Amino acid sequence: MSGKTVDFDEGRRRKRSGFWMVVRGFLGVAVLVGVLGAVNFDVIKRAHYVLTGGGLESWENAAVEEGFVSSAEEYYYDNLPEQYHEAYREIYVHIMRGEDSGDFMAQIGGEEFWDVYYAVLADHPEIFWIGTSAQIETDMTGRVVGYDLEITVPVESRPSMRQNLEAAADECIARIPSIASDYERIKMVYEYLIDTVEYQAGSADSQNVQSALLYHTSVCAGYSKAFQYILHRMGLFCTYITGKTRDGGDHGWNMVRIDGEYYYVDVTWGDPVFAGQVEGENAGNVTNYNYLCCTEYDLFKTHIPDESITLPPCTSDKYDYYKLNGFYYEYFDYDTIRNALMNSVWNGESSIVMKFGSAEALESARYELFDNGLLDEPGQYLMEMNGVSTWNYRYNIDDEFCLITIYW
Repeated sequence: MSGKTVDFDEGRRRKRSGFWMVVRGFLGVAVLVGVLGAVNFDVIKRAHYVLTGGGLESWENAAVEEGFVSSAEEYYYDNLPEQYHEAYREIYVHIMRGEDSGDFMAQIGGEEFWDVYYAVLADHPEIFWIGTSAQIETDMTGRVVGYDLEITVPVESRPSMRQNLEAAADECIARIPSIASDYERIKMVYEYLIDTVEYQAGSADSQNVQSALLYHTSVCAGYSKAFQYILHRMGLFCTYITGKTRDGGDHGWNMVRIDGEYYYVDVTWGDPVFAGQVEGENAGNVTNYNYLCCTEYDLFKTHIPDESITLPPCTSDKYDYYKLNGFYYEYFDYDTIRNALMNSVWNGESSIVMKFGSAEALESARYELFDNGLLDEPGQYLMEMNGVSTWNYRYNIDDEFCLITIYW
């Protein structure tokens, strides 16, 4: 009996196993048919796209016909491999149409999609309603066939926000004399944003231009995109650069071009409050010009750009703020620095800044100023002028830029 029971149970198990093999086989065919159906449907869409002339030219024509052509130079587009230009223009047209999700036609993989998507946002600060993330759908080959973008501003709010952004940028531009040089325009926008924007982590829409121009609180991305946005409206070249600081933090800044030469600008680090340069009631009156049209030699002491985009040499110091304004000293000379200090207090200036040509010159100035009494004479003058018997001063030393700033 026990043997028959065993035979019966084994036979039942064999029958059930056969049944499940049939079921699994049926399900496998069903899944395969579903997948092949989806693939075939995608192939049909792709074939229709190709047969109707879809490609880079079609997206370029669509941008022109629908009025999406920007007068600003697209630095990232120009530096992308040519085979990615179709994807770039398709993403750009989709975004400008307000198509926040949908099918994607250009043949590109997932990793390449992110590079191109980032390039579009880096070139176009006027795209203010899109976040930095997105979801993509890929087919069996890994090619992107659909997308769903992160949206930070709803469709119905975009027209009024666009008008407000244009008005805010034009308010800044209206303060700049029409005869100002390109450098002077860049400098005035730099100063305007430092004066009107407060660095604040967690600011609303901090990765987009409205955080700085409309809400007046932002982080590096908002500062940089606002700077780029205003310069674009003035017809000046400006692009957005990302990377890290030497302490490892993610960071964003800008690159501009004047008379064919490229320069770096970091509006965020130009804010003395953000940089920890000075605190108190006079903090907003002292702008840090280290990061205005500076060279790669200076910037790369503290900044490390991403390697995702080719950057031109930024080696000209023609527009170094300190050299342009007579605040630069190649060597330390006691009488020269004494005269500069006295002229500053005689003219009623709130501060004096001195940039030196080497670490050795900086160390000599540091010793003479703070250890050997070079500040005594201007201090005595200030006490007499103000009718007081004591005088307290503040100062900041920037070893990276060989800079000393004294606040009287």
